[in-house]
Amino acid sequence: MGKPTGFLEFGRELPGKKDPSVRIQDNKEFVLNEEFGEKINEQSSRCMDCGVPFCHNGCPIGNIIPEFNDAVYRDSWEEAWNILSSTNNFPEFTGRVCPAPCESACVLGINQDPITICNIEKTIVETAYREGYAKPKTPTSRTGKKVAIIGSGPAGLSAAEQLNSAGHSVTVFERDEKVGGLLRFGIPDFKLGMDVIDRKINLMAEAGIEFVVNAHVGKDVNAQQIRQDYDVVLLTGGSTVPRDLPIPGRDFNGVHFAMEFLGQNNRRANDMDLKTEEIHVKDKHVVVIGGGDTGSDCVGTSNRHGAKSITQVEIMPIPPEKRPANMPWPQYPMIMRTSTSHEEGCDRHWNILTKEFIGDDAGNVKALRIADIVWKDAAPGERPSFEEVAGSERVIPCDNAFLAMGFLHPEPHGVLAQLDVALDDRGNVATNDFQTNQKGVFAAGDMRTGQSLVVRCINEGRECARSIDAYLMGNTNLEAKADSLMLSA
Repeated sequence: MGKPTGFLEFGRELPGKKDPSVRIQDNKEFVLNEEFGEKINEQSSRCMDCGVPFCHNGCPIGNIIPEFNDAVYRDSWEEAWNILSSTNNFPEFTGRVCPAPCESACVLGINQDPITICNIEKTIVETAYREGYAKPKTPTSRTGKKVAIIGSGPAGLSAAEQLNSAGHSVTVFERDEKVGGLLRFGIPDFKLGMDVIDRKINLMAEAGIEFVVNAHVGKDVNAQQIRQDYDVVLLTGGSTVPRDLPIPGRDFNGVHFAMEFLGQNNRRANDMDLKTEEIHVKDKHVVVIGGGDTGSDCVGTSNRHGAKSITQVEIMPIPPEKRPANMPWPQYPMIMRTSTSHEEGCDRHWNILTKEFIGDDAGNVKALRIADIVWKDAAPGERPSFEEVAGSERVIPCDNAFLAMGFLHPEPHGVLAQLDVALDDRGNVATNDFQTNQKGVFAAGDMRTGQSLVVRCINEGRECARSIDAYLMGNTNLEAKADSLMLSA
């Protein structure tokens, strides 16, 4: 413990950000981390030697947080990188887009602001790349076993790196023209730039992982042929079927799923083929339906387009400002969160029922009919219900609407149908220790669990890699999640 009194001497601080009026002029990252300087050492010194590091329990991949905080305080950056990268294949991603459940579990957070774990993590990563600590994880020998991974999101990529480091020959198949899945085509560049993804993919390729792009397995590439050519097939295609909104007018032009909008904007920002009809909201009234992170990303992207107005509506009640009694520390609380995209400009509304899209004679959406609702307490064993507030119905302008209400399950046709993989009652791939009903076919990530966080998908990939390694070799030496450092510490 470098500075036992650090948490008493320093308060929580984060790097500054470019002014909203400046940062919405482009799609680049806007956190001024490089100007934070030595304050990062002060922030890491706040880690309080708590004895029982609940942050381990809060982190889905069990990052060894107090140890890398201490290394940062001591300016031992290579040590900090070695500790961080021992449990996290992609801290360059999580340091930017993770909602930081570790910070919610921080012991200091009981009566003070928690440690700035995510920003410390991001700083370790950038230092590692700058100083050359980040290197390919090249195996010393090969096992002769071949693994095909279908899908290149965080679950597939983390499994690929783990299995390659164990000596297996790994090929990753991606249906788009570049690797990354929703990391590349779902998260806006101003949160996670494609250059950050590319530098990691380049290291993985140097380590011997093969990437095959423009390969839509189940459509352009036969899944059964891949199964014959490889010892193991791992399915990590994600939960890509979005939740729809079947109300009158849904088919009007201008009503899109959020990922159509976000993916296309990332393509535009990087001079790539848009692939579909252009969606641009300059000088338009935008309505975002859904109050989560994807909805927030639609808000930030619309601000960068120069939308005339942006309204975000959510059917659920407004969350509390502070941790509610039924979500005590160290749980991750459902509280009111204002993203950087909201700071840039947006009208937010809760308890809103969307009733009808209204169009013009040309078939374009021009307005949305909404109403206020009141939620009613649910009886034991029943789902909550709501009732519409009498006289609250109204019409708001809407030239473009983006449906950001989450995802249901993976696409059941294509690769899953060709491999005859069994599904559970939610439409996700059914598994036992990550293995499907088909011998040698595994699944991990959102395709197996339903939609989740990037950091949880990384853990899925790592844990599934252990199961695959044991299946191929009879046992595994791949690292387990650092659970032993949690409550047993």
